[in-house]
Amino acid sequence: MTSNESAAGSSLKSRHLTMMGLGSTIGAGLFLGTGVGISAAGPSVIVAYAIAGLLAILVMQMLGEMGAVIPATGSFSVYAEHGIGRWAGFTQGWIYWLATVAVLGTEITGSASIVAHWFDIEPWIPAAVFVVIFGGINLLGVRKFGELEYWFASIKVAVIVLFLFVGALLIFGLWPGHAAVGTSIVASGGFFPNGLGGVATALLSVAFTFGGIEVAAIAAAESEHPQRSLVSAVRSAFLRIAVFYLGSILVIIFLVPWSSLGAAETAADSPFTRVMERADLPYTTGFMEAVIVIALLSAFNAQIYVTSRMMHSLAERKEAPRVFAHADGRGVPVPAIVLSTALSAAMALLNYLDTGWVLSFLLNSAGASLLIVWGFIAVSELRLRPELEKRRMPITMWAYPYLTWFVLAALAAFALLMLTEPASRTQLFSALIMFAVLTVAGAINARARGIDPRSTLPLP
Repeated sequence: MTSNESAAGSSLKSRHLTMMGLGSTIGAGLFLGTGVGISAAGPSVIVAYAIAGLLAILVMQMLGEMGAVIPATGSFSVYAEHGIGRWAGFTQGWIYWLATVAVLGTEITGSASIVAHWFDIEPWIPAAVFVVIFGGINLLGVRKFGELEYWFASIKVAVIVLFLFVGALLIFGLWPGHAAVGTSIVASGGFFPNGLGGVATALLSVAFTFGGIEVAAIAAAESEHPQRSLVSAVRSAFLRIAVFYLGSILVIIFLVPWSSLGAAETAADSPFTRVMERADLPYTTGFMEAVIVIALLSAFNAQIYVTSRMMHSLAERKEAPRVFAHADGRGVPVPAIVLSTALSAAMALLNYLDTGWVLSFLLNSAGASLLIVWGFIAVSELRLRPELEKRRMPITMWAYPYLTWFVLAALAAFALLMLTEPASRTQLFSALIMFAVLTVAGAINARARGIDPRSTLPLP
């Protein structure tokens, strides 16, 4: 760790990391996007979510193994530089940064449109307010960021727990005035109403659901106890995916006919709203709108944090403009945060202006970039494991190296699956173009510094 990282190291408490880990994957996609996969696969959508969730858990386990020994704000970008080569650290860091920056505007415009409707104002007004507020909070220090994320995550977790509780009572006929539902709805049409092809289609829509799981791994480097905090976040990965995601999907498919679901444009169309309305709860649409706004703002807050830290890490390694390597006396990377905040405003403006191919390319490449990031993590773990075993390892990858190779094979299979669907194919090709450009840029950067691009950074 650098001196700046050490200065910031005591800022995040274990409760921040724990709740951040629990809430990091509960985004607006869960509340609005689940209907797409369910409509494609019916009840068997649970298989698609289980596959995607398993990959996320295994990737998190690999991150925990490496991060517990090498805590770094640059996280997987730094591990790639240690395990694969300088070009890999550069490429992975920039891909992740660009992909995350690309969706900053989406979170802002989504939340601003709902708030603007509440108050009957122009959407740009709440969008501007959100950019200023969350940029300012990040500038106040990592503790302020962590505290806000703690409460955001607490609200999201509480909503999911409430949803699971109400859903279970409805299913078993324990909710007042409602008979037991049993399997009447979920069994309609069979478990595989659209065959294995339906599961494959659903997998395309849910595969990137768990992007964001890496936030806790990045933030752990700025916690009071980096190693202990990261181990805790890794061990909670199974709980948050199995209970929050798979539990929510099970409740929905038991209570809402799968054929009636689809893409939810508003909170009123959300499967979660449909379930809560079944329980005759009042104001469900307004309640879900508020939850969706919180989920979007939580994601935006986290994205400003991770993009600023990744840019700061790249700059410290001389792989980004040196101005972004600066941090103040509290360890806050002010220039990098200002950059992320400014770019969030720019991306929101691009969303409003609909500028065509630039925004489309960025969003498409962001859609498939997770495959590349996770692939780099797996290769880094394979390459670093022999060196890590020489040190104390509080957490290890299960069934090494077989499950690591399984992750790589699964990612390759998913890339092939993406070739079968036009929109996914566009995302994959956009991400590959970005990968190729950044790989060349990484090699040029290393050569310009008199370094062999294939050389690895020595372990600390």
